[in-house]
Amino acid sequence: MAKIEIDKSQAFYPMPCSLVGAKVDGKPNYLTVSLFSMVNREPPFLAVALNKDRYTNSGIKECRTFSINIPSVSLAEQTDYCGMVSGRSVDKSNLFETFYGKLGTAPMIRECPICFECRLVRTVDLPAKDLFIGEIITAYCDEDCLTDGAPDVMKVNPFLLIDAERKYVSLGQEIGRAWEMGKNLKRIQTNFPSARGS
Repeated sequence: MAKIEIDKSQAFYPMPCSLVGAKVDGKPNYLTVSLFSMVNREPPFLAVALNKDRYTNSGIKECRTFSINIPSVSLAEQTDYCGMVSGRSVDKSNLFETFYGKLGTAPMIRECPICFECRLVRTVDLPAKDLFIGEIITAYCDEDCLTDGAPDVMKVNPFLLIDAERKYVSLGQEIGRAWEMGKNLKRIQTNFPSARGS
């Protein structure tokens, strides 16, 4: 099948939704963000990219802390709203119950089943965005979203953004176990390297 060039500036893959929290002018503020990822495991670093003109950026730079809160499907309406209005003109903190952890300056959302409290370690200046890299100081999870002491993603019930189609979707079914599904192919490739054209 032929490959057709598509718009390279659009993210056609699903991206997890989050609410980034920062204390700005002494008040908690929350912004909807899908451009975030774990970028280092030990120590644990999260990176989040925000447009340079975002109100939240000033709070992250001033306090050098921020939070990443993972909303469940039940918070989709509030999450979408937080990406539509600016904290410069609207107090979005009244949508949620805010709590603070060990750092004391990274506001987190009690209604979100998972919250990461981060200390800013580096800011990368990108052409249109500030990339904030933070060390996770503490991670929190609702007790009823745990299975055998670990977060259960199906209980967390997060949702994804399909940016190019401007829609949110929930998680689907499990299709297999990571680092398990490929074992048979790995065995075949190891025994018959010529199968890869090498």
